[in-house]
Amino acid sequence: MGAMSNTTTNLTIRRARLSDSATIMDLLRQVNDVHAHGRPDLFVEGRTKYTPDELAQIIADDDRPIFVAADDNGDVLGYAFCVREDHAGSNNLQPIATLYIDDICVDEAARGKHVGTALYRHVLDYARAHGYHNVTLNAWAANPAAVRFYESLGMRVYKYGIEQIL
Repeated sequence: MGAMSNTTTNLTIRRARLSDSATIMDLLRQVNDVHAHGRPDLFVEGRTKYTPDELAQIIADDDRPIFVAADDNGDVLGYAFCVREDHAGSNNLQPIATLYIDDICVDEAARGKHVGTALYRHVLDYARAHGYHNVTLNAWAANPAAVRFYESLGMRVYKYGIEQIL
């Protein structure tokens, strides 16, 4: 990555392609390592959430869109992995569709440049255009900066995951 200005104005947000795989795999490692530093009891440093083969399958799946933010040179600066969750057929839930952000990451070198905000807003626009009821994600308590970021974008806590380590 070359030198970057304080703002990234010419971002293109688009669906991921197979040709983006190497960069996405590096970003998957980056986000995993943030989690590994916060929760080394749960995450293994240097690993990724998906294998290259799994990533290729996800890229091809319209119910699991991956959006990437690319700069003027076509370099991928971040991604948002999304998953369609349908609640139709549940006995006690409204028959809605949720767009779950399974993973979101901005390259370490591009943080603070509004890439994450652009990705998130694109996900919201996509969800609205495709009739989703809401957009959800999980944030780790060990990453309070991420929680503050999502709240600054308008997200609110709707449930808590609670644990007791034994």
